[in-house]
Amino acid sequence: MIPSRDPAVSDVPPLERLHNLDAEFLYAEDDDAPLHIGCICTFEGPVPSRAEVARLFAAKLARVPRYRKRVRFVPLELGRPVWADDPHFDLAYHVRRTALPEPGDDAALRALIGRVMSQRLDRERPLWEVWIVEGLARGQWALLSKVHHAMADGISGADLLTTFLDTTRDAPLPEVVPWAPAPEPSALTLLRHAAEGARDDHLGLQRALWDGYLYPLEQARIAQQRAAGLVELARGLLKTSSGPLQGGVRRHRYYAHGSAKLADVQCIKKALGGTLNDVVLAAVAGGYRALLAHRGADPDDAVVRSLVPVSVRASDARGVFDNRVSMVFCDLAVRVADPVQRLHVIKAEMARLKASHMIEAVAWLNTLGDLMPSALMGSAARRLARAAHDRPQRSFATVTTNVPGPRQRLYLLGREMVHWYPYVPIAQGLRVGTAILSYDDELSFGVTADYDTVPDVEVITQGIEETVAALLAVARADRVQAANDGAREPHGRPAIAAE
Repeated sequence: MIPSRDPAVSDVPPLERLHNLDAEFLYAEDDDAPLHIGCICTFEGPVPSRAEVARLFAAKLARVPRYRKRVRFVPLELGRPVWADDPHFDLAYHVRRTALPEPGDDAALRALIGRVMSQRLDRERPLWEVWIVEGLARGQWALLSKVHHAMADGISGADLLTTFLDTTRDAPLPEVVPWAPAPEPSALTLLRHAAEGARDDHLGLQRALWDGYLYPLEQARIAQQRAAGLVELARGLLKTSSGPLQGGVRRHRYYAHGSAKLADVQCIKKALGGTLNDVVLAAVAGGYRALLAHRGADPDDAVVRSLVPVSVRASDARGVFDNRVSMVFCDLAVRVADPVQRLHVIKAEMARLKASHMIEAVAWLNTLGDLMPSALMGSAARRLARAAHDRPQRSFATVTTNVPGPRQRLYLLGREMVHWYPYVPIAQGLRVGTAILSYDDELSFGVTADYDTVPDVEVITQGIEETVAALLAVARADRVQAANDGAREPHGRPAIAAE
């Protein structure tokens, strides 16, 4: 029985338009390239019942109204899709339970993740699922989460999950807030909402043009930066390459994961320079170098370029569930054998990319997309997706996304979360992707790969861990040597110029 609506529950409007970037993830998806993000969290035992987990989600769903909304498309695509209350919302459909075969080892868990993540989410329902996974070794259990990329990017996806977790073991369970769905929108309502949205978009454009009139010098500076960024973006897209990591994908996935101590990565950053993200990219590059060598290819002559998403989310937009990302294309420098030199090359490359204004230009294009006709954007995205099956893109070989997670321990129903491994989708021309997530004192990474072409994905995770260990050894040696010798050259070696 569905309780009656309490008007004080939420002031969220019954219909919410997707931003253009959110909608693009719907348009570009197909059976071979499901575009959901996700994660696997392992917990100490005992495993809770499905009813207990469902009760927890029921109590906290009021904090995430979109978990009870499904996507509705505007007739003739005269407007962007909207989130509308699901009149048949069934929490039991979204909270599922499964078990690993004995002995419940890591290989069995990875295989399960690959199978679950290979399946598309049902668009007739809210675009999320959670799976309770029992039977893990050492008396542990896991929670596997799937959320469509149209709903969240990496940062807001992590925020989504933490909404259902607690920062203390004995946190009380909230009371279930009464809820009933808003009436199903008619075609006429969807069309009227689309027209109102288009009006608001163009009023925003007029305000932006008025700002340009009031502050011409500032707008000229911004326009110059955007132009420079667009030139760099065009160069990146036109700089194509080919290799074993590029090509078509089919619908099944392999998954592997690993971890490093966050303190070790921070030690590397402090001793050898760069940002934490630079160190992560250098480690990921070590994983791909290891894969190429494992396959008998010559990594010294290889080029592996990665799409690197960059968050443009304002600090006050945490907890807002949508996509607010830009991107750059980074050469991972797998041809550089020495991991420290590789770190310096990547550090210089990322500094150059940030200074090129590509991030600002791509963010501006995403904003501009909100003003484009939805039918045109949807048709173009679907045509590109279909064309990619025959001619996959060659501009980059992989995707590497790094998400800062919570720094404190988290709990679910009193059980402590031990590990948190992220999942990133792949697409045509993109056979491998790596997601990195920090949690408490751990930096975890999950690698997604096409089942038919990259069955040796574990080589990448091993290579990442080995590269972190190698960088850490140098970092510690440099710190000891610096302590013994006093002042010396920064990082104990000359800087390496970007190639």
